[in-house]
Amino acid sequence: MIYVVGSSNTDMVVKSDKLPAKGETVIGGEFLMNAGGKGANQAVSAARLGGKVCLICKIGNDLFGKQALEQFQRENILTKYIATDHTLPSGIALINVDTEGQNCITVAPGANAALKPEEVSLGMQETGSDDILLVQLEIPLETVRFAINAAHQKRTRVILNPAPAQILPQEIYPYLFAITPNETEAELLTGIRVTSDPTVEQAARILIDKGCKNVIITLGSRGAYLRTSQGGTFITSPSVKATDTTAAGDCFNGALAVAVSEGKPLEQAVAFACEAAAISVTRMGAQSSMPTRREVDELLFS
Repeated sequence: MIYVVGSSNTDMVVKSDKLPAKGETVIGGEFLMNAGGKGANQAVSAARLGGKVCLICKIGNDLFGKQALEQFQRENILTKYIATDHTLPSGIALINVDTEGQNCITVAPGANAALKPEEVSLGMQETGSDDILLVQLEIPLETVRFAINAAHQKRTRVILNPAPAQILPQEIYPYLFAITPNETEAELLTGIRVTSDPTVEQAARILIDKGCKNVIITLGSRGAYLRTSQGGTFITSPSVKATDTTAAGDCFNGALAVAVSEGKPLEQAVAFACEAAAISVTRMGAQSSMPTRREVDELLFS
C-alpha cells in the first residue's frame, strides 16, 4: 500500500499568453477549475499507474471538499482516513499558466493547515515494512514529522517531496528512503545554487551526508539526477512540448512511489517517473493530466 499524507485543493487555472508581472493585469485567457493539491495529485498519479493507495488529508465541509472526496473514490483511492473540518474551507490554489507551460501559483490552504498528527495516526498504525509513505509540505510540518517518525517506527519506506520549499529539521533526514527536491528546493536545503551538472551532484552529496538514503533531484525537461551511497547518474526525460507543467512534480512522485512499491531498481523507477511526468506536461490541469499505466508503458516500450 502507498500511504499519501498531504494536501487536497481545488485549482482555479487561467491560461494566458504570458504570466502577469507585479501590478499587471493580463486580459484574455482560458479558465479551468480542476482538482489539485500536492497530496491529492500524487495519490491520483499513483492510483492511475496501478498503485494501491490510501490518502490521508483534510477537506472542508463544503462543495469543493465533497467533490474531492467523490473524485478520490472514483480513482479507487482508499478514503477512510480523510478528515473533514467543519470550520475551515477546503484548500484552493490560484494558478496562472502561460503559452510555454510555465506557471505561478498562490495557495489558500484552508483545512490543509489544520491536519493534525492525531488525524494521521490511525492510518499510520496500519503501515508496515512492505508499504510506502509519500509526503509533501503543503500541510503543517509538525504533521509531516509525525508521519515520518511513525513510518520509521514501522520500517515503512518514506519518500519526501520537500515542496513547497522550506527548511527541514535535521532529525528526519536519516528516516528518508528518498528525498525528491527540484533545483529550487535543493538549493534551499543545501545552500548550493543548482545551475549546472556539478552543482546538482554537489547538492545531492550534501543531502546524502545529511542522512538520506537516496536523493533524486528533478530537473524539469532534462529529467532527474539520482544519487545513492554507491554514486550518481543523470536520467533523461522524453522530449515533449509542454502545455502545462503545474503538477509534473506530483506526477513524478506518484509514479516513483508505484515503481518502488513494485520492487523496481531505483534507476528504473526514476526513468518510469520521468516518462509519466513527460506525459502529464502535455495536458492541462493537475489531476486531470495524470497518465494511466497503459499510457506510460506504451511510451516506455515504443
